[in-house]
Amino acid sequence: MRQALVFVVMVAVVFRGAEGRADEATRPEVRLQPAQTAYDRAKALYEAGKYADAIAQGEMALREAVLGGRKPQLAERLDWLGVLYGLQGDYARAEPLLQRGLELRETVLGPNHPDVAQTLNHLANLYRGRGMYGRAEPLYSRAIAIQEAALGPNHPDVAQTLNSLARFYAEQGLYGRAEPLYERALDIVEAALGKAHPDVAMVLTSRAQLYAAQGLYDQARPLYERALVIVEAALGKNHPDVATSLNNLATFCLSQGEYARAGALSERALAIEEAVLGKDDSRLAISLNNLALAYAGQGLLSRAEPLYERALAIRQAALGRNHPSVAELLHNFALLRLAQHRRADALPLLMRAFAIPELLLRRKTLSFSESRLARFLEQLRADEDLLYALLRMQLDNPDVQRAALAAVLLRKGRSLEETAEISRAVYRSLSAQDRRAFEQLRSVRTQLATLSFQGDGSLSPRDYQRRLQELATQGDALEADLATRSASLRALTTLPPPEDMVDRVAAALPRDSALVEFVAYTDRALQRKSGAPSERLPGQLRYMALVLSDSGATCVSDLGSTEPIDRVASLLRSALARRDKEYLAPAQTLYRLVFQPLLMCLGDTHHVFLSPEGQLGLVPFATLHDGQQFLVDTYDFTYLTSGKDLLPRTQQIEPSSSVVVLADPDWSALPQASAETLEEAPELAERAPSLDQLFSTLRTNLSHRPWAPLPGSRKEAQAIQHMFPQAQLYLGPEATKERLLHVSAPGVLHIATHGFFLDETSPPEDSRAAVNFGGLGDDVLAPRPPDPLLRSGLVLAGAQAPAPEDSGAASHSLDSALVTALELAGLNLWGTQLVVLSACDTGRGDVRLGQGVYGLRRAFVAAGAETVVMSLWEVNDETTRELMEAYYRNLLAGQGRASALREAMRALRLTQPHPHYWAPFIALGQETPLRALAPGSSELPKR
Repeated sequence: MRQALVFVVMVAVVFRGAEGRADEATRPEVRLQPAQTAYDRAKALYEAGKYADAIAQGEMALREAVLGGRKPQLAERLDWLGVLYGLQGDYARAEPLLQRGLELRETVLGPNHPDVAQTLNHLANLYRGRGMYGRAEPLYSRAIAIQEAALGPNHPDVAQTLNSLARFYAEQGLYGRAEPLYERALDIVEAALGKAHPDVAMVLTSRAQLYAAQGLYDQARPLYERALVIVEAALGKNHPDVATSLNNLATFCLSQGEYARAGALSERALAIEEAVLGKDDSRLAISLNNLALAYAGQGLLSRAEPLYERALAIRQAALGRNHPSVAELLHNFALLRLAQHRRADALPLLMRAFAIPELLLRRKTLSFSESRLARFLEQLRADEDLLYALLRMQLDNPDVQRAALAAVLLRKGRSLEETAEISRAVYRSLSAQDRRAFEQLRSVRTQLATLSFQGDGSLSPRDYQRRLQELATQGDALEADLATRSASLRALTTLPPPEDMVDRVAAALPRDSALVEFVAYTDRALQRKSGAPSERLPGQLRYMALVLSDSGATCVSDLGSTEPIDRVASLLRSALARRDKEYLAPAQTLYRLVFQPLLMCLGDTHHVFLSPEGQLGLVPFATLHDGQQFLVDTYDFTYLTSGKDLLPRTQQIEPSSSVVVLADPDWSALPQASAETLEEAPELAERAPSLDQLFSTLRTNLSHRPWAPLPGSRKEAQAIQHMFPQAQLYLGPEATKERLLHVSAPGVLHIATHGFFLDETSPPEDSRAAVNFGGLGDDVLAPRPPDPLLRSGLVLAGAQAPAPEDSGAASHSLDSALVTALELAGLNLWGTQLVVLSACDTGRGDVRLGQGVYGLRRAFVAAGAETVVMSLWEVNDETTRELMEAYYRNLLAGQGRASALREAMRALRLTQPHPHYWAPFIALGQETPLRALAPGSSELPKR
């Protein structure tokens, strides 16, 4: 069974009263006494697992505290009752109680009291359960800091909060962050409470879930089993916590296909809960879901159906119709419907399962960094994949077509879109404080890029990796903070609802054009004949193409397994990059595999907006050959990250009239390192006696590279200035990284230099490529920076500068020559109509299914560029000049930004017939002609 989107709060929250939290060996049965206060009775009922009755007594206890007027008791009861409501999924009541309790405890006890930390942890758990991750993480961090200072680093309360924070990370797929927290929490509770305490079982279960999520099943199983033994011994065999432990083990058994054992465990858990909690308690939904899955796995489909219906009714009553755990039930119920061959009944369940996390995504309180948002989106793929699999079963069903296309349009490239919206909000409307935060983020990215290319220098490998991780974590935190700050502004750019998405995109298509959305998905549906979970089934990765016409008509083509398509696509790109004479065979094969099946869908349409996927994003469709001619002769292609890019941007920014060109950098120039960068990064400057000493290692390495001059790029720049007299040129020693990073939204930005995407072989001498350099050394097998945005970039003036005579000075550094995609993502290009990357491999990057190509193309789109023209292999200096001059002439003639490129390609083909020369560039983004570029001054700062 797939992982729940968010760990259910009613299971996740572990609460004890303020007194006696740490030293209880067990939770004994408590007999209610008439003389007890309402609060005592509420706690006793809670310990017995009777949560509904405990809430009633808790409300009475709260009224007693209000009448008594004693603020410490009132704060304690507010916190306790808030947790109980959270256990029941009643967040609307829980949150204000916890917030008021926090305010009182801070006022009465001071901001650094352990009880304040307890409420912070409870409130963070509540936000985590609601998917409000941006609010949860700082509360966890503050709670841990308070507890460690007040109680010591080895107190059980510290372990409880560490466990909660580890779950927070694990739910987002950040397993590397979660595991050391779990290890520390387990060490603490075993040392403080003994190995048989229920809190040990809690941490063991959390750690087992982490292992299971990573496929480490042999490590997970003994932890689940040990946790069950502990809670049975400590609490008795009929306690609700035992039912929870039984369900955890049952879930694991389901993932292993052990349906009979899972069923027995779930039946026992359900019997305990019904006896102790009643038949309508919200926790029963977990047992019912597990039991239904166990029945389905054994082929007992009719027995599973009423269990799902009952579980849905219980969970929706407790948590509402739009809770993430409701989506999980809907997904499983849809699988059952498919196994029953009731496909029409499966579709509405799948659409609801898809819509619920979509609502979560649109909450601007979901404040993630870009990398964490991408991981979160990956966790949502199960519902999308099932929709695409259902479509494969019913290719001609228009309802399923529209549902699947809506899913593609909404989710494809979503992390890039959210990142771009944060950038737009920062540059358009936020305060000076927010601008400073963004500049701090840019500085951290520059430090990370610099350190990545330096290598470890004087640091040990372990310290080097630790420092890289520190900078990456700091960048993530700054991104998340900016996401939170910009939430109100980003709310103005809300996407259309799922049911309107297809029609809105169709309306945005130009007349007589069509959109082709390629999607790769894992199809396990045909193997789920029982409706059982299938994480261990390998499935098959397949391509599908969904076509949308300007009339709103939809059409679908199942293209089959990704493996042969990706293989041919790679062969074609490689043949084109090498100027191989035998390129025609893969060009024709790829045509037959991916384009010929679309002809019936496209009809007479020859203007095609392509949103590719996987390796298809790294080949120019213009070079596909139908046996008679290239597609460039019959089709006009414009590339998109997603079809939703066609929707008009809200608050359209008027373009600048300036044209900025950086070209023909002087490799031997000695650009000054940015003083601002060093001032903002004192920790980097302090970590070694001399930055220059570290950079000299890189210069020595780079000096062995054949840095070819680029006279064609200078002619290219001069030709652009001739056509656009207002263009400001930065050539030779002026084509610097510092100038580029301080550009501010020119109308057109043209960069003609060397480009790089690491993990390439040596480029031809006359190309605009640079690879295998810097701290990475000469070894092509040496490890590369893990972030693909650090492995893509441009090379500017000073890349081959000699080491300065005064080796003690830190004013000359290689970071003044190499600019990575990670740094370029921080540019302000909101209002920039066109960015042309006239260099090698500027369209290359790491392919991530569903989220596009991570490299320079992603960076410039995130920075706000409307259209990016980029290359897919190493380009020749002279022929690129010819192509670019023709391209700008076509733009001046009023042609669209993609069609102008197509006509330039066709013209160059007359003299250079091999597509290596005429087809390396693609245009990503808007196709419309450039809006007027009247003469005006550049917005680059003067030096």
